[in-house]
Amino acid sequence: MNLPNRLTIARFFLTLGFVFLLSVDWPYSHTLALLLFIAGSATDYADGYIARRDGLVTDFGKLMDPLVDKIMITGAFICLVGRCIPAWAVVVIISREFLITGLRLLAASKGTVLPAEAIGKHKTGWQIATVIFFLLILAAREFHGLGLSREMLDRIQLEIGTPLIGVALGLTLYSGVGYLWKNRTLLKTE
Repeated sequence: MNLPNRLTIARFFLTLGFVFLLSVDWPYSHTLALLLFIAGSATDYADGYIARRDGLVTDFGKLMDPLVDKIMITGAFICLVGRCIPAWAVVVIISREFLITGLRLLAASKGTVLPAEAIGKHKTGWQIATVIFFLLILAAREFHGLGLSREMLDRIQLEIGTPLIGVALGLTLYSGVGYLWKNRTLLKTE
């Protein structure tokens, strides 16, 4: 197994770690979850970059990289429901991810691999930025606000977090509809 594919698998295990840490009430668990999420996000960038640079693109990577991305993003958003992000926004994001995964599985059953597209990568980048922002807020609260009052952290969360959610949702919907439209022939019954 080449290095990019190993990084993809490592991201899966990092995801399990940060989801676990967001699910327990331990001292500094949010801070540790933030660090694991950042490490997972770095592997998302690195695996694709190395695969393209070194000519190591594989069908495994084309299929598993976006799938592990979806597991990482949906795991993070699910863990943030009720803490920072409204459930309806998470349902929209997860619905898009399942629909595109279903489309990829349908394509694979017909012998076609659908790689990630540029707009999907931008969408993932904004989703990652959104998750990191909210994890930073949670981590700051573990350190008594890093000198900021609870009210100030709440205001920062609202004034920056709300637009971040909006951008992530907009790109999620736009990229999902575009991907479905571009590959609509796969949806036609024979």
